[in-house]
Amino acid sequence: MGHNREETNKKPQKLAIDYGLQRTISDISFELSKEVALVVSDHNNIEKNVLPPISEVEDAKCECCGMSEECTLEYVKRVKEKYSGKLICGLCSEAVKEEMEKKNGGKKLEEALNEHMNACSKFNRLGRAYPVLYQAEAMREILKKSRAKSLSPRDTQNKGGIARSSSCIPAITKDINNLKIVD
Repeated sequence: MGHNREETNKKPQKLAIDYGLQRTISDISFELSKEVALVVSDHNNIEKNVLPPISEVEDAKCECCGMSEECTLEYVKRVKEKYSGKLICGLCSEAVKEEMEKKNGGKKLEEALNEHMNACSKFNRLGRAYPVLYQAEAMREILKKSRAKSLSPRDTQNKGGIARSSSCIPAITKDINNLKIVD
């Protein structure tokens, strides 16, 4: 009998769990196990324990820049309602908001959206295919804007005076060539 008593008082062999390792369970597994437990305990009310449907995700392409992103159908519907039936990405929507705020908030949503879409189509047509030409075009626009703001006297046109229709230099050179110097 002493022999059995020694075996029962003996501590069990230490497992890996005793050394600080623990079993983990993901949030999804935990939630699903709770749902299964509820279904098992309450067979009469099955509708209450049904998991919500998972929203389908589809690739949606921005109508401005052409970038594709995964969106739910509900999100696509909300964006189209907000932006006049056009699907635009988050980056383009921020650009449209900036365009609306530009010029003291005087622009309407449709005007800002059209302006942004024109800029994107110009970039897609020229900028991606010919980046050097696009940069040259941008520099030309910058020069135009700075020239319009310039206040130098050369830039202002004379409102009065006689407009020149042709140069008199050719007539003068003709007269000079026809002169004969007599000694």
